[in-house]
Amino acid sequence: PDVASDVAEMTRLSRELSGLEPAVQAAARWRALLAEVADLREMAGGDDPEMADLAALEVDEKAAALAAAEAALEEALIPRDPEDARDVIIEIRAGTGGDEAALFAGDLYELYQKWAATNGWRIEAMDASEGGMGGFREITFGLKGGTSAEGVYGTMKFESGVHRVQRVPATESQGRIHTSAATVAVLPEAEEVDVDLRMQDVRVDVFRASGPGGQSVNTTDSAVRLTHVPTGLVVSIQDEKSQLKNKDKAFRVLRSRLYQLERDRIHDARASARKELVGSGDRSAKIRTYNYPQGRVTDHRLDGDDKNHALQGVLAGDLAPIVRALQLADRQARMDGGTDGKD
Repeated sequence: PDVASDVAEMTRLSRELSGLEPAVQAAARWRALLAEVADLREMAGGDDPEMADLAALEVDEKAAALAAAEAALEEALIPRDPEDARDVIIEIRAGTGGDEAALFAGDLYELYQKWAATNGWRIEAMDASEGGMGGFREITFGLKGGTSAEGVYGTMKFESGVHRVQRVPATESQGRIHTSAATVAVLPEAEEVDVDLRMQDVRVDVFRASGPGGQSVNTTDSAVRLTHVPTGLVVSIQDEKSQLKNKDKAFRVLRSRLYQLERDRIHDARASARKELVGSGDRSAKIRTYNYPQGRVTDHRLDGDDKNHALQGVLAGDLAPIVRALQLADRQARMDGGTDGKD
């Protein structure tokens, strides 16, 4: 038998089993309460008036718990994205706005660092290209582990898209508000068994790493550039002094990009058959605006009280209210439309 296929199947089954556990636990809780209520109702209809009264009171007390258990079971039975438990690779790129966009990309990176610390995730630097006045033209990093019940990808996936900032740049002498943007791509980290990556399809180039302004930062050819010939995807990594470590990180990023390409292909094929509320991962969609003069962050995928949030809280790394609202909206959309939970 094919060992790689066996490993892939075991990995798939393990994830599937893990995903079923919340529903199994919720069902056990609901069934136990249902049995308790049935017993109490039987006692309430018995011949002993005192016991009947006590049982009737307890039925009323258990009714709320039973309703909550039923709601929890209903939510647990909504199909989840099997990728939610995965670690992620995040790519932030400065968009329109020049130096100000690069500074904003740096602000987003700081925001995610703080959010990662809140969740107990480990940040792994991969590659960065600094802007002329600070910030980043591009930065790639990984987020690993944590204790979130949703998983790293399940918590971060709604960050994919265009983030827009409205503020007065430090270099603006007239006090005019400028609008800049940065693009965030959140990729579920692929494992070797997830992607059929043939080495003959990859061109590997090594070169000397350089810092801001083009100056050399080491004297060996430690930087690595991978080109996936069939798709044209290019990954460059120069974060480590070791060529071997840079090559390993580059292949991890390439596998994750290829994996996301396949997920996007499947998603696009299904999109015509259903309408999503949130979480499409469409990189061209403006998902959020950070308005500094008004001290407000607006998530354009949400409505009502969930739509606007205090800017300072979000910049301090408190994404919890936004993330929770997006998760709930996504679940409601899947309950209403019978979607499969894949983004």
